[in-house]
Amino acid sequence: MSNLIPLSNDSLLALPAEIAVPNYDRDAITPGIVHIGLGNFHRAHQAWYTHRLMQSGLASDWGILGAGVRPGDGVMRDKLLAQDCLTTLIELNPGSMSAEITGAMIDFLPVEENNASLIAAMARPEIRIVAMTVTEGGYYIDPVTKGLNVSHEDIVFDAGNPETPVTAFGAIVAALKLRRAAGQGGFTGLSCDNVQGNGDILKQAVVTLAGLTDESLSTWIEENCSFPNSMVDCIVPATGPNEIALAEELGIADAAPVTHENFRQWVIEDNFVAGRPEWEKVGATLTDDVHSYETMKIRLLNGGHQILANAGELLSVETIAGCMEHDSISRLFLRVAMQEIAPQVAAVPGTDPEDYVTLIGSRFANPRIHDTTRRVAFDGSSRHVGFLLPTIREAIEADYPVSGLALVEALWARMCAGTREDGSEIVPNDPIWDDLKVTAIAAKDDPSAWLAQTQIYGDLADNPGFAEPFAKWLTTIWEQGVDAAIGVYIR
Repeated sequence: MSNLIPLSNDSLLALPAEIAVPNYDRDAITPGIVHIGLGNFHRAHQAWYTHRLMQSGLASDWGILGAGVRPGDGVMRDKLLAQDCLTTLIELNPGSMSAEITGAMIDFLPVEENNASLIAAMARPEIRIVAMTVTEGGYYIDPVTKGLNVSHEDIVFDAGNPETPVTAFGAIVAALKLRRAAGQGGFTGLSCDNVQGNGDILKQAVVTLAGLTDESLSTWIEENCSFPNSMVDCIVPATGPNEIALAEELGIADAAPVTHENFRQWVIEDNFVAGRPEWEKVGATLTDDVHSYETMKIRLLNGGHQILANAGELLSVETIAGCMEHDSISRLFLRVAMQEIAPQVAAVPGTDPEDYVTLIGSRFANPRIHDTTRRVAFDGSSRHVGFLLPTIREAIEADYPVSGLALVEALWARMCAGTREDGSEIVPNDPIWDDLKVTAIAAKDDPSAWLAQTQIYGDLADNPGFAEPFAKWLTTIWEQGVDAAIGVYIR
């Protein structure tokens, strides 16, 4: 389209009147937050809450500096700097679409191998919150001890080279060392990832890594920093040609627009050592009981995503909304969620687990959200461990049924064999895909081979209440197909 308006500070007033734009002076915004891992979810969620405060005349000293520690983050940096760090947020309701431009992010730090600019920024006294979205698998958790994996090559490197770290956690430690030396206080580390107890996990990574080289710094961090737990929720697809085309329909040339559903939730433990924006004024929930909220969300929504995506990949269903339209897959989701997961989830103020399943079912079914099964199924080796296996373990302890959950794990095992039922290839979709594929192929004839992955399943292979239905379902899937196996379960 030749009449597109390139997104920038100078073009905001030229945008169509129905598109909300920042009403605040962006030049007057000063930084207070560094956000590491600045992708679509952050821009549709945490940055949006901060932007909305700024729209109300608040939080002008809480501007966001974007940051990344992976080479690929430089691509996002280039795109956002070219449009003055503005983002087009496109809300997709089932029957309508609306858009707004957000401007809480004011700069994106250089992405460097030694993370020097990131360290220097986090050492600045005006930075009071360091937030991150680095995905569930980005916390270097030892699968056996659940502590920091101190033998991982990245952690070993950071321990040996604390001034030039390669991880976000090493950069945080280096910055806090500079703050201590300058007589400054600490900051709040705020994880916004789908990890249960994410603040505790972030604290574990930072404090443990610091202790590998400087025990006194580790102690100082414990005494001078805070790491609140939080729960985040908003379905935010990846950006591709379809999303860019939606922005163009609105008349905007945005290299990195973000689409999202018409739902957001942010529940945060109110434990900020150096102050915080008043996010509760724009809809966030501040509470001492984040655990109940995050358990409901992680077990039902994130776990539900895995139920849908693995089956959807095998049956060549491209999107999560498509999975909800598919009779077998949607019935599998509803039955497992209602009968095997919800009974183990406690209610939260205003919502019981059964109502929550109904809510997320309607969100998943939104046809305007082009959320691919591939994106949702990515990194199953972390997501199954975090979203489904805790439910299975608790169900076994409480003598609850796990047949449907065993079927879900069998579907993942079948998916990792690398082919769909129509014979098409499933290209690598996990950091340890090669190992998973070899094991999944072996499990076709010997289902126990899959559960023998102790780094994922621990001792679940030794529990006949789970191992036997898993073996039955995997054999049924291979011999009769996915639809047939789901049909047996539903009946």
